[in-house]
Amino acid sequence: MKVVAFNGSPRKKGNTAMLINSVFDALQKEGIKTELLQLGGKDIKGCLGCMKCFEAQDNTCVTRKDDILNEYFQKMIEADGIIIGSPTYFSNVSSEVKALIDRAGLLSIANGYSLKRKVGAAVVAVRRAGATDVFDAINKFFFINQVIVPGSIYWNMGFGLNKEEVKDDDEGMNTMKILGENMGWLLKKIIA
Repeated sequence: MKVVAFNGSPRKKGNTAMLINSVFDALQKEGIKTELLQLGGKDIKGCLGCMKCFEAQDNTCVTRKDDILNEYFQKMIEADGIIIGSPTYFSNVSSEVKALIDRAGLLSIANGYSLKRKVGAAVVAVRRAGATDVFDAINKFFFINQVIVPGSIYWNMGFGLNKEEVKDDDEGMNTMKILGENMGWLLKKIIA
């Protein structure tokens, strides 16, 4: 079993990555392999809405082949679980996460819901407010693609501004730990 995570923050070792790694710790204790991919700061373009993916039906964005989307979408297809982590930018996901969920979402639908019944989780880093909008945007990507979303003891968010400040958010860190435990439990139930 494997879970792939996308860090939508341009800070490779910032609060979003720290929260994802907390989920990973719990997953790894369950013997589940993990892979963290850097999305924030990468060249990923938005969806053109050309709908050519419905014609091609080959699990690739045929119009925009010059960025990382096709590579990252293949990682999603190969994985059993998907984590999308984003910082909160003006009460929404980072622009890279928005491009990922728009294009990967349409690709999945165009190809008979190729992400169907995978296990997915949103992870959100926030300074103060707006995290529930980020959480909602990522979960809507999962829900429309028939991805199964486990819960935790609170919404999957951690509070902090400066580098590694989320580690001082005990409730947020515990939420990530429980999320990882629940995600691991669910993966073992549905993949057994």
